[in-house]
Amino acid sequence: MSRDPHCVFCKIIAAEIPAALIFEDDLILAFLDIGPLADGHLLVIPRDHYIRLTDVPPELCARVASVLPMLSRAALEVTKAEGFNVLLNQGSVAGQAVPHVHFHIIPRKKDDQLGYRWNAGKYPEGRASELTAAFQDALTHHSS
Repeated sequence: MSRDPHCVFCKIIAAEIPAALIFEDDLILAFLDIGPLADGHLLVIPRDHYIRLTDVPPELCARVASVLPMLSRAALEVTKAEGFNVLLNQGSVAGQAVPHVHFHIIPRKKDDQLGYRWNAGKYPEGRASELTAAFQDALTHHSS
């Protein structure tokens, strides 16, 4: 398994620093976030060190994603939350504070004051068509 000796999550995986472990298997670790946004805020990580989701092999990504429903159900049950957010930040511009791929499961309750900014906009005339063509081109080049 690939590790970064300076990565805090790799240190948790190696049991060099403690964490409140919730789930683990041969490829995945889930633990309580030490800076929770809500009670029961979980982090779900691959044991292999990847900084960006775009670098994670599809099979590993599928395995990590496969435990999200189970862990989310547990979070709802344990916290009595009414809902939850699943979030991944890639890059510091998107809020990634630890350079190791990690999914957040954040239990949500009515009036929890967490908020969520969703500043929806509209595409100018023709931009959606341009983007569609560009995406299709990018996917054609990356899938071959």
